[in-house]
Amino acid sequence: MSIPTPDVIDLLAGVEPGSALDRVRAQRPQTREQAQKSYLALFQPGDPAEVALRERHAVASFVAGLHRQPDVFEFYAAPLEDQAGGTWLVEVLKAEIGVAQTTGPYGRYPAGPLTREDQQGPTYRASAAGHETLGPRLAAALEHAHLLVFHPRDAKAEALQALLDAGWTTTGIVTLSQLVSFVAFQVRVIAALTIVAGTTKRAAA
Repeated sequence: MSIPTPDVIDLLAGVEPGSALDRVRAQRPQTREQAQKSYLALFQPGDPAEVALRERHAVASFVAGLHRQPDVFEFYAAPLEDQAGGTWLVEVLKAEIGVAQTTGPYGRYPAGPLTREDQQGPTYRASAAGHETLGPRLAAALEHAHLLVFHPRDAKAEALQALLDAGWTTTGIVTLSQLVSFVAFQVRVIAALTIVAGTTKRAAA
């Protein structure tokens, strides 16, 4: 008999059954359920197919690091530690996050009234040392993840071609983009719940 996977957002946000945060999440049962189903589909797929589990966890760790969420980083990095060479991979990911962290979002709007909000920002490229451990495929995935997190308006055909050139398939690119989007969503929900928890504690004091 399989053991059900704990609700990951509850786990990372420290939501206890019956708590005030539990009641907050219970107000949106479909959102709660769909978020957990998305996690299972992305990180416990029946067939990893185009994107290996190692790649999924590495990219998720990187995205969590870009959002400055150490607990989420550790959650996704932990399975990598159990693999051959995993400890070194995690250290490389930490180093790449240090290089890649910035603010944002950056990018350009099409010519028009919104162009006044255009903002230039750094473009991340994996370091030479990082490339040796990551390989071209995973290095390209991290660069694409950074683009989606910090330069969403600049995602163009050239960015997709870089992934194809590194060995990604169209299906793999879709999964990769879904994964980046999901972890970003997960981080925002956890951050919001943390704020609610802090407000609730102060009100009760």
